[in-house]
Amino acid sequence: MTAVAFPIPDDVIAVADGVEAFLRREVFPRHQRDHALLSDPRRTYGEDGRYVPAVVDHIRGVRMAAAETGYYSMSVPAELGGAGMGMLAYFVVWERIYRLCGSHNWLGAYTVSHWAFGPSPVLLMVTDRARAEILTGMMEGRTSMCFGMSEPGAGSDATTIQTKAVQSGSGWRLNGRKIWTTNAPQADYCIVFAVTDPERASRRAGGISAFLVPTTSPGFTLESVIRMHGSVGGNEGSIVLEDVQLEPWQLVGELHDGFRIGLLGVSIGRIYNSARAVGLGRWAMEMALRYAQQREAFGKPIAEYQGVTFPLAETAMELHAAHLMALNAAALIDRGERAVKELSMAKAYAVEIGARALDRAIQTHGAMGFTNELGLVHAWQDVRSVNVADGTNEILRRTIAQRLLAGDTEL
Repeated sequence: MTAVAFPIPDDVIAVADGVEAFLRREVFPRHQRDHALLSDPRRTYGEDGRYVPAVVDHIRGVRMAAAETGYYSMSVPAELGGAGMGMLAYFVVWERIYRLCGSHNWLGAYTVSHWAFGPSPVLLMVTDRARAEILTGMMEGRTSMCFGMSEPGAGSDATTIQTKAVQSGSGWRLNGRKIWTTNAPQADYCIVFAVTDPERASRRAGGISAFLVPTTSPGFTLESVIRMHGSVGGNEGSIVLEDVQLEPWQLVGELHDGFRIGLLGVSIGRIYNSARAVGLGRWAMEMALRYAQQREAFGKPIAEYQGVTFPLAETAMELHAAHLMALNAAALIDRGERAVKELSMAKAYAVEIGARALDRAIQTHGAMGFTNELGLVHAWQDVRSVNVADGTNEILRRTIAQRLLAGDTEL
């Protein structure tokens, strides 16, 4: 019996089932064959904090294999050569990926193109020349990109970025810094946001533009890899941009109106992170339930103690609510609604209860819950991080309150 009353379209279920088969055929065997490399951070990362070349080869291999099946580009617009599936499909498939892969089979995260790393609706706004130069490699999974918006002094308030692109001949000269740029350590391209009209930017009336920048461009430097949660490496980068010369073909979207592109990407990211949190939460809950039925204390399985099972029941209630909220928000977006309030609610709630679900699963396992072997702590770290990414929970609550005060009180 399904727990969701309204039907998920047959084509969406078929794609999710196909992705599951792909994971079992292509991703899980990679982790089994190369377990030491992919599970031990001391081997996964080099001294500089980047993935070692063998790991990058695995990532590219998964992307390219998924591209051949069509799953990689499932939500890429048809105009770009993708299947054009909407946000409901995007959520359903990503939730399935994370529920099946957990933290152990993490290469599964490269099965579908993430909006900031691969082809997505964002690329509808690049110039014809840029599309001709980069699209084939991106659609085939050979190349990837990153999204350079956050800066040391501009996080939640992205309109205060200081990176500038100054007119230089027919193009621009780019200078500034970016931080928290995910996938930067191995990306081939970066969409960089920069101030192009300081006066408009100071009035928060535009003045920010987006540019497609090859990471091999003179003046583009990955200054460092940001290590988090005590790890020896990471996938977040700090970028320095020093007199990077830009040509007209590198402009993405309209001049001075690039912030709209950033908002589009962040909205897709909120669907993705909702799915990630719900999927990992369900993975952890199911693991905790199995353990509670097997582990004995005081002569009987700990599943017979309410102190163990009631928190898991609470987890199930919360995950079910988050699942339904995210499905609803995705369906509204596919229907053409902006769903600003609903998407903000779904993302804020999903990532909070996802972290709580993982914490309860750790507690159910006792000391074993903290071990690298189970991977629960690693999943908790991932979900804890997305309580900040693509809009902090505080910013999302601010957005929800603003919508309510403006009269959008339908629930």
